[in-house]
Amino acid sequence: MAIDKKAIEEHIKGIIIALGDDPDREGLKDTPRRVAKMYEEVFEGMNYTNEEIAKMFDKTFEDDLDTQNSDMVLVKDIEVFSYCEHHMALMYDMKVSVAYIPKGKVIGLSKIARIADMAAKRLQLQERIGSDIAQIMQYVTGSEDIAVLIEACHSCMTARGIKKSNAKTVSVTFRGNFEKDEGLQRKLFMMK
Repeated sequence: MAIDKKAIEEHIKGIIIALGDDPDREGLKDTPRRVAKMYEEVFEGMNYTNEEIAKMFDKTFEDDLDTQNSDMVLVKDIEVFSYCEHHMALMYDMKVSVAYIPKGKVIGLSKIARIADMAAKRLQLQERIGSDIAQIMQYVTGSEDIAVLIEACHSCMTARGIKKSNAKTVSVTFRGNFEKDEGLQRKLFMMK
């Protein structure tokens, strides 16, 4: 699915009119085009399924790690942003931490950050971002043992409605042994 920039431009022009302003005035005449270009960038992930994202970032290296142990890889504090699907409001100061237990191969570390970034570039729920990242990581690494921790501010809570500027939302997604092994969970939280 390609993002339809022309349709976005027309709708943004309509929003400007609905807000009671003139889309042809100097300060606004290029706004619909700018917003369409911005949306193409910040919603890039909407063009791809999780499977397609996995193929884009499927750069792994065979390794002879002792997979009988729970050796864990953790990339933490990956900064991303997203937009809440309920209000189209910004989710910001978002930090994603991704852990996995390798199963015979490891993924290039930058690919983990790229996966997190692309999963966030959709109209999203924070909880779904975690699930999407976990699923993509499972596809790429072949490991069922994935954990995704996300902490973020939501402008739908901080800038409107209840207006609680210090509120942060934390979500945790566990797959495989992370779901059932409390020792593994403790180890993860000690590293975090």
